[in-house]
Amino acid sequence: MKKIIAFVAAAFAFSAQAATTLNVGATPVPHAEILEFVKPELAKQGINLNIKVFTDYVQPNTQLEEKGLDANFFQHKPYLDSFNKEKGTHLVPVAGVHVEPFGVYSQKIKSLKELKFGAVVAIPNDPTNGGRALLLLDKAGIIKLKDNTNIQATVKDITSNPKKLDFKELEAATLPRVLNQVDLAAINSNYALEAKLVPTKDALAIEGAKSPYVNVLVTRADNKDSAAIKKLAAALNSPAVKKFIEEKYKGAVVPAF
Repeated sequence: MKKIIAFVAAAFAFSAQAATTLNVGATPVPHAEILEFVKPELAKQGINLNIKVFTDYVQPNTQLEEKGLDANFFQHKPYLDSFNKEKGTHLVPVAGVHVEPFGVYSQKIKSLKELKFGAVVAIPNDPTNGGRALLLLDKAGIIKLKDNTNIQATVKDITSNPKKLDFKELEAATLPRVLNQVDLAAINSNYALEAKLVPTKDALAIEGAKSPYVNVLVTRADNKDSAAIKKLAAALNSPAVKKFIEEKYKGAVVPAF
């Protein structure tokens, strides 16, 4: 009997040693929720997924670059490219997972036609999401940009602003909190969902499903070919995740694989 117990204990110890822990940074909705969904399946494959939740778009990349994380899942590739260029980081995309259609919201008006002269419009202050907001407003006919294909457009690229809208550039995470203080706010869907907004119902204008802003699993170049990262990427691109996204978010988040 003692030999059996010793054998089982040894086998358990070996199993524990064989497990690989992946520390992955994510914003709460939908990224951390999707990671929680794949966590049990990865555990069967010997991957212990440790999800660290962030509420900003800077620390997940900074900590990944400094090897405090093994991967992160919160951003689209245009933002990643901009961050690498600006901060001198060396992060790489591994797999595209979903698109979060970007929208503009208001608690003061029911239609963009109701925007008043001099209305205050809040947009994200990072280059890619700020440009994304301006492109959406251009498409809606509220403003005109010098180049309506430039994802790095800024307020300086506005060539026509007939209602003399007053643009305020703020950190993306703060935009839902200032919604009641401005006339219009352009909000990333992850933050909109956290604020209990329903993008497909509450947004006055929203991107279509065909978007270049696919949210990606990201890691460092020295880690992208590891077995654990490949297993995580495969799990995030599985039919089960596609079904989970479609059923849980009902169009507010769209699978991109």
